Amino acid sequence: MNQDKTISTLNSLLRGEIAATETYQQAMAKVGEQPELKAIHADHRDAANELRKHVHKFGGKPDQDSGAWGVFAKAVTGTANVMGRGAALKALKEGEEQGISDYESALNNADLAEEERSFIRNELLPRCRNHISTLDRLKSEPARS
Repeated sequence: MNQDKTISTLNSLLRGEIAATETYQQAMAKVGEQPELKAIHADHRDAANELRKHVHKFGGKPDQDSGAWGVFAKAVTGTANVMGRGAALKALKEGEEQGISDYESALNNADLAEEERSFIRNELLPRCRNHISTLDRLKSEPARS
């Protein structure tokens, strides 16, 4: 196991979670602070906090911002917000799908310790999959006031 690569992988995942929290904040400004969206936002905030702990465990310094992924996510969500609720929810779903892809890639990284793999497999991936189900349901419901 290479600690630098582990830290790098964890920080990459952390940047994705930071971007997700920023994106949900932006989307909620458009579609309203629905309880489901607030809960997903909280899940991403909690995941970011947990990933910070894992980075510290390996002696690394957790990244503080979302980096390039955050800039892209904000641009996509900003465009979707201009286009309406359905587009905003679609953009959030695409972000969750990207998160799943990132987590699955991390599981294939031989430099990631088993505890971190387990955390991704048992905690983070199921959350993202549940988020997609929630977003699909919200897309099929009429807008709330």
